[in-house]
Amino acid sequence: MKLSKADKENLFLEFGAKKSAQDSGSIESQTALFTHRIKHLTDHLKTNKKDKSTVLGLTKLVGKRKRFLSHLKKKDLGRYRAIIASLGLRK
Repeated sequence: MKLSKADKENLFLEFGAKKSAQDSGSIESQTALFTHRIKHLTDHLKTNKKDKSTVLGLTKLVGKRKRFLSHLKKKDLGRYRAIIASLGLRK
Protein backbone atom coordinates (compact mmCIF):
# COMPACT_ATOMS: atom_id res chain seq x y z
CA MET A 1 0.00 0.00 0.00
CA LYS A 2 2.68 2.45 0.98
CA LEU A 3 3.75 4.47 -2.02
CA SER A 4 7.41 5.12 -2.47
CA LYS A 5 8.62 8.68 -2.82
CA ALA A 6 9.17 8.19 -6.56
CA ASP A 7 5.64 6.83 -7.02
CA LYS A 8 4.16 9.84 -5.22
CA GLU A 9 6.22 12.23 -7.33
CA ASN A 10 4.99 10.50 -10.50
CA LEU A 11 1.43 10.82 -9.23
CA PHE A 12 1.94 14.54 -8.56
CA LEU A 13 3.55 15.05 -11.97
CA GLU A 14 0.62 13.40 -13.74
CA PHE A 15 -2.32 14.87 -11.84
CA GLY A 16 -1.00 17.97 -10.03
CA ALA A 17 -2.09 21.47 -10.94
CA LYS A 18 1.49 22.73 -11.36
CA LYS A 19 2.74 19.50 -12.99
CA SER A 20 5.77 19.35 -10.71
CA ALA A 21 7.02 16.55 -8.49
CA GLN A 22 6.79 18.79 -5.41
CA ASP A 23 3.14 19.78 -5.96
CA SER A 24 1.68 17.80 -3.06
CA GLY A 25 -0.64 20.53 -1.81
CA SER A 26 -2.92 21.13 -4.75
CA ILE A 27 -6.43 19.72 -4.64
CA GLU A 28 -5.77 17.71 -7.79
CA SER A 29 -2.71 16.03 -6.27
CA GLN A 30 -4.43 15.22 -3.02
CA THR A 31 -7.50 13.90 -4.82
CA ALA A 32 -5.30 11.63 -6.95
CA LEU A 33 -3.55 10.36 -3.82
CA PHE A 34 -6.89 9.70 -2.10
CA THR A 35 -8.17 7.90 -5.18
CA HIS A 36 -5.13 5.62 -5.18
CA ARG A 37 -5.65 4.82 -1.49
CA ILE A 38 -9.38 4.23 -2.02
CA LYS A 39 -8.68 1.75 -4.83
CA HIS A 40 -6.19 -0.10 -2.65
CA LEU A 41 -8.59 -0.31 0.31
CA THR A 42 -11.41 -1.47 -1.97
CA ASP A 43 -9.22 -4.31 -3.24
CA HIS A 44 -8.33 -5.19 0.36
CA LEU A 45 -12.00 -5.33 1.33
CA LYS A 46 -12.80 -7.71 -1.51
CA THR A 47 -10.75 -10.38 0.24
CA ASN A 48 -11.31 -9.28 3.87
CA LYS A 49 -15.03 -8.60 4.06
CA LYS A 50 -15.23 -8.37 7.87
CA ASP A 51 -12.46 -5.80 8.34
CA LYS A 52 -14.57 -3.06 9.92
CA SER A 53 -11.70 -0.67 10.67
CA THR A 54 -10.80 -0.61 6.99
CA VAL A 55 -14.43 0.10 6.12
CA LEU A 56 -14.34 3.08 8.49
CA GLY A 57 -11.09 4.37 6.98
CA LEU A 58 -12.43 3.94 3.46
CA THR A 59 -15.60 5.82 4.34
CA LYS A 60 -13.57 8.71 5.77
CA LEU A 61 -11.35 8.86 2.68
CA VAL A 62 -14.32 8.89 0.32
CA GLY A 63 -15.92 11.70 2.33
CA LYS A 64 -12.73 13.74 2.32
CA ARG A 65 -12.32 13.30 -1.43
CA LYS A 66 -15.94 14.30 -1.93
CA ARG A 67 -15.43 17.50 0.10
CA PHE A 68 -12.29 18.37 -1.89
CA LEU A 69 -14.09 17.84 -5.18
CA SER A 70 -17.15 19.86 -4.15
CA HIS A 71 -14.87 22.73 -3.09
CA LEU A 72 -13.06 22.57 -6.41
CA LYS A 73 -16.38 22.46 -8.28
CA LYS A 74 -17.49 25.68 -6.57
CA LYS A 75 -14.19 27.49 -7.15
CA ASP A 76 -13.09 26.37 -10.63
CA LEU A 77 -15.39 24.23 -12.76
CA GLY A 78 -12.79 23.69 -15.50
CA ARG A 79 -10.22 22.20 -13.11
CA TYR A 80 -12.98 20.06 -11.56
CA ARG A 81 -13.99 18.61 -14.92
CA ALA A 82 -10.35 17.99 -15.84
CA ILE A 83 -9.55 16.05 -12.66
CA ILE A 84 -12.77 14.04 -12.90
CA ALA A 85 -11.94 13.06 -16.47
CA SER A 86 -8.29 12.23 -15.76
CA LEU A 87 -9.09 10.07 -12.72
CA GLY A 88 -12.13 8.48 -14.33
CA LEU A 89 -14.38 9.06 -11.33
CA ARG A 90 -17.70 9.79 -13.03
CA LYS A 91 -19.33 8.14 -16.00
